[in-house]
Amino acid sequence: MSYWRWSLTAVRQATKAAAVLAAVFLFIGVASVEAQKKFSRMYPGSNNVRIQLINRTGTVTVEGWNRSEISITAILEAPVANLEPQNQSGTIVINLVRDNQGRAEVGNVNFLIRVPVSAMVDIETKIGNLSVSNVSGGLVRARISSEGDITLTNIGSSAVSAENVIGDIFFDGVMQENGNYRFSSMRGNINLRIPFNSSFRLVATAPSTRNISMGPFGTGSLNYMGDGRRVVGKFGEGSATLSVTNQQGSITFLRR
Repeated sequence: MSYWRWSLTAVRQATKAAAVLAAVFLFIGVASVEAQKKFSRMYPGSNNVRIQLINRTGTVTVEGWNRSEISITAILEAPVANLEPQNQSGTIVINLVRDNQGRAEVGNVNFLIRVPVSAMVDIETKIGNLSVSNVSGGLVRARISSEGDITLTNIGSSAVSAENVIGDIFFDGVMQENGNYRFSSMRGNINLRIPFNSSFRLVATAPSTRNISMGPFGTGSLNYMGDGRRVVGKFGEGSATLSVTNQQGSITFLRR
């Protein structure tokens, strides 16, 4: 075979290989697009708007912003879940359990939700991390019925509840006068970062580990009971109510 014929054959083979690779990458790209879908919608908001979300699996991130509207973006992985938000008299309701009733399997749904700073936030999921930041409405509730971390950052609400089974809970915020704050986990670490001038009545319980660290708040009128399994008392004037329970993990107070 002459040099030129060999070169022409090599070029043809390389061209065929490149075409095959291009087809493969195109197939992968199409499959990737088909494997997930994006949902995006805007809703008008108000000073007392409420977002209520019940997810099945996936991460949920809620962020407060200085706009009087709600932005909902979701990435739906295959098998793609049904997603039908409803606006019910000022409450945006997203219920993937209801919308997918009877379906044995749906893919993860990962949310990014932006709400007015004054909004109330009520979110619940089975598996996946929940994050809420920069809100100060009357309520922040985050519940994971199975496994996942809960992160609440820069929270100014008067009623806060965070509950999971397996995973960490982190709260960073201020405690309002006459506020009610409840944190509960079966296994994980609960870290609470609050201002030193906070005022609260406390019941903290860690029955298995006895690992309750009050940090700079240990100077309050506190009683340690059951060989350190429970701490009861108050810090400051005791104006807010604070309940913390961790069955098989630690409880740590940090100064904000």
